[in-house]
Amino acid sequence: MEKRVYEVWKGSNKFFLGGRLIFGPDARSLPVTLLLISVPSIIFCIFVARHLRHRFSPYNAGYGIMVVAVVFTIYVLIILFLTSARDPGIIPRNSRPPEEEPHHDSSVPAQARNRHTPGRQFPRTKEVMVNGMQVRVKYCSTCMLYRPPRCSHCSICNNCVERFDHHCPWVGQCIGLRNYRFFFMFVSSTTLLCIYVFSMSALYIKVLMDDNHRTVWEAMKESPPSVVLMAYCFIALWFVGGLTGFHLYLIGTNQTTYENFRHRADNRINIFDRGCPSNFDEIFCTKLNPSKNNFRALVQEEVPRPTEEAKAEDVGGDTHPKIEVDLENRQDLLKIIDLSKISRRQNDEENDSRESNDPLRSTLEADSIMGINHRASLTMTMIRSDPEPSSYGNSSSEIAADSHTNSTVTIKEAGRLFE
Repeated sequence: MEKRVYEVWKGSNKFFLGGRLIFGPDARSLPVTLLLISVPSIIFCIFVARHLRHRFSPYNAGYGIMVVAVVFTIYVLIILFLTSARDPGIIPRNSRPPEEEPHHDSSVPAQARNRHTPGRQFPRTKEVMVNGMQVRVKYCSTCMLYRPPRCSHCSICNNCVERFDHHCPWVGQCIGLRNYRFFFMFVSSTTLLCIYVFSMSALYIKVLMDDNHRTVWEAMKESPPSVVLMAYCFIALWFVGGLTGFHLYLIGTNQTTYENFRHRADNRINIFDRGCPSNFDEIFCTKLNPSKNNFRALVQEEVPRPTEEAKAEDVGGDTHPKIEVDLENRQDLLKIIDLSKISRRQNDEENDSRESNDPLRSTLEADSIMGINHRASLTMTMIRSDPEPSSYGNSSSEIAADSHTNSTVTIKEAGRLFE
């Protein structure tokens, strides 16, 4: 049965519009981010910008304050959408391990080896050349591939992402090679929007003070929404403003958030730093490569293979009836053996009178009876020493074979008893 790639996707992503939009598993936080941006902007336009329309008479410049706020807010929301709803640089996972010489790694549990690469284990790392230097890349047992340099596996999205920076819960998406540019534009634009709303709210307080020669406190009582917006933007600036400054440093040194924490702990040399101008050019002026995943492509859905337990159940379901039939045959044979014993006793009583007349014949018949008793006891032992029914499920085919063999032996013994 043919399905789309996004319908059989093994990652934790969420898709919309038939696989055209891809989000992270925590996309529910995205509406919260939308509200945190849009609600303050709406309050600003209603309670602050509307009163400043006629404060700047030349060319009605006051209208520009509201227009800038609306356009800037829409721009930030569009950048947020471009950051959150696109492929961050996911590397398609392999359906089978790479064609390389495997080796056994005792540090990896046997259960993990059987789950990811059945029957063989690949080297955890290998060396590749980057800018004339050797870089160690790791093998991802989940995606069954050697990660390219600067690639890491996101535990939240369950994907290997190129130039992995971090997973941002506020945008509900991984930040990687194909959306880092938009993420920085979103963070920096949000910082500028906070500064703009804070400044215009403070300007409106100043206008109220100049109109009636009021104090600051009186003007603030006159426009409480302006005070709330100033406090909100001041707090937000500590987060988005600090994040903007931190990522400016990362771009200037050509690092990712993940590399910054890892290299700082390991004291590694950054081999990707090409100088501040070249680093900024790489982030903002380099053409983005198309996605390596066509989420709307048709693929053949893989038929799940039966597990070993299912196979064992199937085998057990076929052999149990045979074993039950064999057991019924053995019970019939036991009855036959009992009848043979009764017949033998009657013969013994008839021959008692002859023993005194022919000692040699009585001796031979005694030996024959002892042999029959031995064979009968052997048959009883073989029948009663069979395994309990609870063990039939473990090795059903072997028990069925033993049952058939023992039944054959019993039949032969019973035949000899009747001779």
